[in-house]
Amino acid sequence: MHDFTTLLIEVGALLLLLGLLGRLSQRFGLSPIPLYLLAGLAFGHGGLLPLAASEEFFAVGAEIGVILLLVMLGLEYSANELVGNLRSAAPAGLIDGVFNALPGAAFALLLGWDWVAALVLGGITWVSSSGVIAKVLADLGRLGNRETPVILSVLVIEDLAMALYLPLVTAVLAGTGLLGGGIALTVAVGTVLIVLVVAIRYGHLISSALSAKDPEALLLGVLGLTLLIAGIAASLQVSAAVGAFLVGIALSGPVAHHATELLSPLRDLFAAVFFVFFGLTTDPQDIPPVLLPALALAVITMATKTATGYLAARRVGIAEPGRWRTGLALVPRGEFSIVIAGLAVAAGSVEPRLAALAATYVLITVVTGPILARLPDFPWFKRWLRSRAAAQRQMPVPIHD
Repeated sequence: MHDFTTLLIEVGALLLLLGLLGRLSQRFGLSPIPLYLLAGLAFGHGGLLPLAASEEFFAVGAEIGVILLLVMLGLEYSANELVGNLRSAAPAGLIDGVFNALPGAAFALLLGWDWVAALVLGGITWVSSSGVIAKVLADLGRLGNRETPVILSVLVIEDLAMALYLPLVTAVLAGTGLLGGGIALTVAVGTVLIVLVVAIRYGHLISSALSAKDPEALLLGVLGLTLLIAGIAASLQVSAAVGAFLVGIALSGPVAHHATELLSPLRDLFAAVFFVFFGLTTDPQDIPPVLLPALALAVITMATKTATGYLAARRVGIAEPGRWRTGLALVPRGEFSIVIAGLAVAAGSVEPRLAALAATYVLITVVTGPILARLPDFPWFKRWLRSRAAAQRQMPVPIHD
C-alpha cells in the first residue's frame, strides 16, 4: 500500500509539472519536448530528486507513447499515398542511409573502436525519431503541409530499414554468425510484407469491423488493435512502431477521422511520458566525459540529415521554404537510437563508452531538433530565403556557343 501511495504521489506530481512546463512553452511559442527531457534528467538516476516507485510506470507509458504517436501519424494518410510516397522516396531513403549512417560508423573508427561498435553507432546516427518528429509536426501545425508526406516517406523507409537492421545487429552482437543473422532477417522481411499486404488490400474490412458511431467501442477497438499488432510485430523482431503505423494506414474513412479525435488526448499524455522517461533513464553524471565527442557527432549528422531532407523535398518539386522545413524537421534522433544502444549494452561486448555517447548524442539532437524545426517560421529566415531567391534570379545566364 505504501508503494502504491508513493507511486500516485510521484506520477501525479510529475504530470502536474509537465502540464505547467507545457503551458510555459506555449507562452513562449516553443515545443515542450526539451523541457520534458530536462524534467526527466532532473528526477532520474543521478538527478536532483530521483524517483523510484514510478519508474516502471513511465517505462510502460513511454512504449505506449511511441506506439500512439505512430498510429496517429498513420491515420493521416491512406494506403495508396503510402505506396506512392515509398516509390518516389526510395532514392531519398538511399541518400539518407549513406549521408547519416556512414558518418556514425566512421566516427566510431576514428575513436579507435572496433567494427561492431561502428555498425552500432552507424545505426544510432542514421535513423530519425519518428515519435519526436510526429510530435513536433503536430505542435507546429504542419501535418497538412505539402512537405509532410516527404518527411513521412523518409521516416517510414527508416522504420522499415530498422525492421531489417535490428535483427541483423542483434545477431552480430550475439555472435550467432551469418546463419543466425540470415534467419532473423528472413523472418523480419516476411513479417513486414505480410503486414503491408493486409494493410493495403484488406484495410477497408478492418475499418468496417469498427463502428464510428460508438465513441467508446471505437476507442477500445482501435487502441486494442494497435497495441495487439505492435506487440506481435515486436515479438517477431519487427519494430512495434512499424506495426502501429501500418494499423493507422489500414484504417480509413469516418473510422480514421473519429479515431484521430479520440486518440489525440491519449497521444499527448503518453508522448509526454515517453520524453520524460528518456530523461529519467539518463544519468547526468555520464554526460560530461563524452560531451565534446557527442556534440561534434551531433553537429555533423544534424547537417547531413538536413541535407537529406532538403534534397528529398527538392526531388518532388517543393519550394525552398518547404525544403528547409523538411530537412530541419528530420534532425532529432530518439527511440530507435536508444533501442540500438540498449542492444549493444546488453550484449556486453562493445565499447563501454558507447551507451553514454549515444544518450548524450540523442539528448543533444532531441533538444535542438524541435528548436531548429521552427527556424523557417522566423521572419529573419524568411527574409534570408527571399534575398537568396532574388540573388539567384539576378545571376547571369551562361552563353554557350
